[in-house]
Amino acid sequence: VHVVSTGKGNDEITSFSDHVALSLERRGLKVLFDDRIGVSPGVKFKDAELLGMPTIVIVGKGLAEGKVEVRDRKSGERTDVDAASVIDHIVDVCRGSVN
Repeated sequence: VHVVSTGKGNDEITSFSDHVALSLERRGLKVLFDDRIGVSPGVKFKDAELLGMPTIVIVGKGLAEGKVEVRDRKSGERTDVDAASVIDHIVDVCRGSVN
């Protein structure tokens, strides 16, 4: 799972991104956490595609509405998931419980 934090200096986004990455690791998933500062979201998204992680989690401006974007790199499908349930959703996706 590739967790991308797009909050330039936004403590809420940075903190929640860190929470997601750590929670997924604790649930047994391999996580790459992109929290680079000074790198545009576009560069982070391109790098995520180049690295080829099957699931990309984007924590950004949608967090203000309680949403986190989850992308399936293979199908290109994008899903806005409630922030409160995003950990369980990603674990289910990665373990094949969600189509």
